[in-house]
Amino acid sequence: MISEKARRLLLDVAAESIRHGLDHGRPLTVCAADYPEELRVPRATFVTLHRHGELRGCIGMLEAVRPLVEDVAHNSYAAAFEDPRFAPLAAWELEGLDLHISVLSPPECMTCASEADLLQQLRPGIDGLILRDSHCRGTFLPSVWESLSDPCDFLRHLKRKAGLPADWWSDTLTVERYTTESFGSPIREQE
Repeated sequence: MISEKARRLLLDVAAESIRHGLDHGRPLTVCAADYPEELRVPRATFVTLHRHGELRGCIGMLEAVRPLVEDVAHNSYAAAFEDPRFAPLAAWELEGLDLHISVLSPPECMTCASEADLLQQLRPGIDGLILRDSHCRGTFLPSVWESLSDPCDFLRHLKRKAGLPADWWSDTLTVERYTTESFGSPIREQE
């Protein structure tokens, strides 16, 4: 569990990295050594931005490759300025912008003999999934269950996101699951 103090620090770093991106065109550089131990541990994160309730960007990592605080600074900037589905964030969009940080658990391989077997093992509302087959890969965070609550729909949409047909199943398909610890807040006006 991430402490409340660490959550507030991460949300501040995320907001500051976005503001820094607006001013300087690059993410905020943070030194993990300046932060509490729990923020220096390598963790994978996703940062999701919503503006007035609509998705505005979502970028993250599935593998822990840098300290948690650095990953949040990088992914916040990337969600605001590098998500290919959206134009880079403009300063006027800060009003009404909400930040949501998801810290991922390490992925766990699932053994599934069939799609029916996988569907039986899924924990709606809890599991994030990573599907891989050949060069195709896709993930859904556990929060996606809010809009795709039926496991069959969840899996079909994830296959399409990965670039696979909705009815795809093969012996080379690999499935991993993970959970997230998630928290968020609106970006506040700078004082």
